[in-house]
Amino acid sequence: MARRKKKPEPHANHERWLVSYADFITLLFAVFVTLFAMSQTDKRKVEEVIASLRESFGYAKSSPMSNVNVLDSTELSQIPAITTPSARGDMQPQMPFSKTTRQKHRAEEKDFKKARASLEAYLLKNDLQDKVNLEIDRRGLVISLKEAGFFDSGSADIRVSSYPLLAKIAESLADYSNNIRVEGHTDNIPINTQTFPSNWELSTARSTNIVRHLVSYYKFEPEKLSATGYAEFRAVADNGSTEGRAKNRRVDIVVLSSDGERSEPRNI
Repeated sequence: MARRKKKPEPHANHERWLVSYADFITLLFAVFVTLFAMSQTDKRKVEEVIASLRESFGYAKSSPMSNVNVLDSTELSQIPAITTPSARGDMQPQMPFSKTTRQKHRAEEKDFKKARASLEAYLLKNDLQDKVNLEIDRRGLVISLKEAGFFDSGSADIRVSSYPLLAKIAESLADYSNNIRVEGHTDNIPINTQTFPSNWELSTARSTNIVRHLVSYYKFEPEKLSATGYAEFRAVADNGSTEGRAKNRRVDIVVLSSDGERSEPRNI
């Protein structure tokens, strides 16, 4: 019986690595295409989104701060850390009006009525009537900031959420040269903390913070402003009820009339 001849062994294919190499090159190309696509920012759409967000938060399109600067794609190598409002609420608010020098004049009763009407319209439009009370009396225009809208209980730090409303108030008063007295008030519930041993300190700290806010961010003239605290001793409602105590916890921004200014100290 004849013996079968063994089939010759196939030669080893030393070029199989080319298949893996080709796959690697294809995947690497896909990665670079993806990275390139991600680096292309549609600036127009980004500006539209930011403008929409700003408008929803009550900033007018005509505001000087509404011009959005979109970073160029070459500047995206370093992404800044996200900041959150500090416990002191000192995140800088945005100016509602131009920083350029404005011609000021002394406000009289008709000006007080005009400012009150403007603020009342803003409060009504934004459903903020429960945050501010407005009245005109012998002292001048009194803008009462209620605690619930501007301060946490037992705190003198201005709430960041109240910045847009404070900006509107600052804008409505920017054209007037009258002296402004900021008065802090509390209810008759005692407070005794390390920061505020009594309501005197709390009421004074709140009025001082409002003054500092107007000077620092809206360039009000410091010599035209004063801050005082009355604690619970200038109540406008009965402290025997919850509603009355809520009305008494306030900070009054008083734009002084000619009569009101007579009791103010005079500069040399």
